Amino acid sequence: MKRVQVTIDPGDSDLPLTYDAVTGADEEFARVAVVNWNVTESPATFLLRVRGDTSRFESVLERDDAISEYELLSLSAEKCYCFVRGTGSASARALWENFKRGSLMTIPPAEWNPDGTYTFTVVGSDGDVQTAVTNAQSTVADIPDDITVEIDSVGGTRVAPDTVVDRLSERQREAVESAIELGYYDTPREATSEDVARELGCATSTAAEHLRKAEAAVLTALFEE
Repeated sequence: MKRVQVTIDPGDSDLPLTYDAVTGADEEFARVAVVNWNVTESPATFLLRVRGDTSRFESVLERDDAISEYELLSLSAEKCYCFVRGTGSASARALWENFKRGSLMTIPPAEWNPDGTYTFTVVGSDGDVQTAVTNAQSTVADIPDDITVEIDSVGGTRVAPDTVVDRLSERQREAVESAIELGYYDTPREATSEDVARELGCATSTAAEHLRKAEAAVLTALFEE
């Protein structure tokens, strides 16, 4: 069996307004993780964990024609759980169900990322994992042909990440390690994102994105614990 962390860019898939509004906002106003779901029948149901401007998030839900029912369970001024029921597009359902075939099991949570991608963990046989990734990257059934799939990490001895650092992709770990060595996190700061980019051999924007995602993953994991 193999455990892989997968990040998918849905491309031009017809996704719900709520997803597009949260992940496509000019300024991030909420972080959403899908902590449970039932997509075997229509309408599908999801349990979301929301952090941020929950009032703004609810206003988006109200405008989303794909959602037939929702309920918010407030935990604090900036944190809630949200039960959602609604109908998704055929392409979105096909893409999600592609990772539930054969021996595959998707492990919560599925994180909505600010860049429009989403990340989740899959457990299953090597062959089934490879087939799912290949299908998602090619024109199969109702899956659009502009989908991109990135394998962030492979393996581990547990279904859940063993440590907070295990939540990072290899490239994210490289970026953070380089940043630490260069003094990016020192006070006062002795290096810039440009310095990290030179060390990694990539664009400055790419290095900054690796660092931002790594920092978000680590902090989120620490506060969840």
